[in-house]
Amino acid sequence: MDLQGKFDLGAEEKRYIKGTILHVIYKNNDTFYSVLKVSTKDTNLAEVEKEMIMVGTFPVLSEEETYIFWGDVKDHPKYGTQFVVEFYRKDLPRSEEGMIQYLSSDLFNGIGKKTAEKVIQTLGDEAFSKIIEDPDVLNQVNDLSEERAKTIYETLMEHQGLEQLLSTLHRYGIGPAISMKIYQTYQEEAISIIQSNPYQLIYDIEGVGFKRADEIGQALGIEESSSERVQAGFLYCLKELSNQYGHTFIPVDDLIQETKSLLFTKPNHDDVDYYSEIVHLHGEGKIYIEEENAYLPSLYFAEFGLMKTIERLLKQDEYDRIEPSNFYKALGLLEENQGMEYAEAQKDAIYKALISPMMILTGGPGTGKTTVIKGIIDLYSEIHGLSVEPKDYDEEDYPFLLVAPTGRAAKRMSESTGLPAVTIHRLLGWKGGSGFEYDDDNPIAGRLLIIDEMSMVDLRLAYRLFDALPEDIQVIMVGDEDQLPSVGPGQVLKDFISSNVIPTVKLDQIYRQAKDSSIIQLAHEMKKGSLPADIHVPQPDRRFFPCTQDQAAKAILQVCKSAHDKGYTARDVQVLAPMYRGKAGIDELNRELQAMFNPPSNQKREIDFFDTKYRVGDKVLQLVNVPEEQIFNGDIGEIVAIIHAKETKDKVEQIVISFDGIEVTFKKSDLNQITHAYCCSIHKSQGSEFPIVVLPIVRGYYRMLKRNLIYTAVTRSKEYLIICGEKDAFERAIQQNDSDSRNSLLSKKLRERVAHPKTSENV
Repeated sequence: MDLQGKFDLGAEEKRYIKGTILHVIYKNNDTFYSVLKVSTKDTNLAEVEKEMIMVGTFPVLSEEETYIFWGDVKDHPKYGTQFVVEFYRKDLPRSEEGMIQYLSSDLFNGIGKKTAEKVIQTLGDEAFSKIIEDPDVLNQVNDLSEERAKTIYETLMEHQGLEQLLSTLHRYGIGPAISMKIYQTYQEEAISIIQSNPYQLIYDIEGVGFKRADEIGQALGIEESSSERVQAGFLYCLKELSNQYGHTFIPVDDLIQETKSLLFTKPNHDDVDYYSEIVHLHGEGKIYIEEENAYLPSLYFAEFGLMKTIERLLKQDEYDRIEPSNFYKALGLLEENQGMEYAEAQKDAIYKALISPMMILTGGPGTGKTTVIKGIIDLYSEIHGLSVEPKDYDEEDYPFLLVAPTGRAAKRMSESTGLPAVTIHRLLGWKGGSGFEYDDDNPIAGRLLIIDEMSMVDLRLAYRLFDALPEDIQVIMVGDEDQLPSVGPGQVLKDFISSNVIPTVKLDQIYRQAKDSSIIQLAHEMKKGSLPADIHVPQPDRRFFPCTQDQAAKAILQVCKSAHDKGYTARDVQVLAPMYRGKAGIDELNRELQAMFNPPSNQKREIDFFDTKYRVGDKVLQLVNVPEEQIFNGDIGEIVAIIHAKETKDKVEQIVISFDGIEVTFKKSDLNQITHAYCCSIHKSQGSEFPIVVLPIVRGYYRMLKRNLIYTAVTRSKEYLIICGEKDAFERAIQQNDSDSRNSLLSKKLRERVAHPKTSENV
């Protein structure tokens, strides 16, 4: 296939200006948008000035070089006549004499005129394009050494490859940022890889989906029913379904139907043998097939590895050397020292934890999970003669490991126990793309591991954590099975509980310190699938404001303004919404709430990032894990400084954000890692608690109105809950329970693999 031919726009059909760059007037280093002054040498326009202003996206430019720019003339109301560039490329000599002179110049080290003549005479007037597209064409040149062929190709790629790639991809909606990623990933092989299999972009380049890769494939003449296209469709659908819906596998027949819908607008394609294509992918290790189910290999082996580790941990002898009499004696002394008395259910839970190699502690809000955790640590310390004095978590002799999936959840755990707690990623020594420091060959050290917010842990992370555990560690998993499952694939806590192979204690009694909370009472009514009869009646810690979808945003702003006027800050008030778009969506609410909580001021610096304006004092949400800075997806921070480009060494604008005292500096190009957090999604709020939660529930959210979603939002509130919306939408939400909607066989496989299942206990 001739890549240049497929993408050639045809100079005779497009308006162009050939000229030499005199000066770069402006260049945005993040978006590559630039304004140039160019001296015109040639054009097919009727009239053009000797010096033209060019505007467009130019990732690579060299002043005093000659380029051909394709585009059109526009009259800007403020800046006058401009040539808006669609794409461009450096002007290379086209005559045989000019090409020989260029190839034998000092630019090409070791290539003399005789060698240049042989290359051009052998490959013709399209020599340079041919070499860039396929360096093997140089094999046609007699007596050309491998070293000289390499020099010619690499020099052409260095000076022409990126420009040609950018021009090629621009036509298909792939902007400069992603084009640069492609070039950085593939380097000099970029064009040959795209030419041979454009669908590879889907798997290697973040931001390239099937549609864009398919447009390139069709332009290159790849047949609609070709194996490479069908296989790419299978892989794309499997990955999308797993990530979007949390499935660990997709039934093969369902995957075939999804792939057919993606690939073909017409239903009948009898020439495609779908099963054969899937078998081929299985043979290459790109898909794993087991009993008519298709897995991403990473999910299949994570599931298998997790099962093996659970089996190994459960084979440890129960810690029955702790006699009940000794336990109750130690418990009595602890109660006396602390001036408290554990309830019978809590005592049973603590005892079960101490005698079991693994245990799950689950229950809703107010059922005493935190009290039980503290009791487990205190009694374990007393019985085993260990110090419970707080130390840094990574000290070798410290026996207690307290972890949670997010930074905010770990902080809450530390505050409630008085002991150091960290994220799972930090415990495992996550090194970003290099993986984890700790694994089965290099296990972590510790005697008692307590994992909080276990419902948030997905299959891959659970496997990594358990894979790094030593032989004789005891594991306590704590979570609320009625909350949302993990963002990533799997439903690990739910599967562990339903398997009945891990001792499980379910707390369902609301203790006296929580009985006065109408928020907790509401949460437990929701677990049963109903609403309290007094939902409209104002409570000391809860209010319901009836309003329609059109009124919701105004009601939320009034509620937040009232809280603000009473002295509450944006950190105290968290608006949670299920969806991003719409009048009551996260995006619109963030714009309105920013204007209220943090209006513009001459004393506050601002920075624009596409259509978002950030200013000092803004509440922001971290969207990706950055382990080297100890900040993680879901962490909430505050912008404490904005540094102008002229004030920095690299001449790049920067933002400084404080995440609970950890200050992190972001370049402007990194601002896609954050968003405003005045309103955030319920999924992003998992593991956090806020003094005041404002929750809109309207019919417009109907696709997202599920019990576990709204239940998770309600239980984020510590002191006051305000619901704005429609009662029938609220009722619909709690009647829709999708807790069984994920494809997972972990529970079934655990029951089959583990020899002696344990029974669950309700206490």
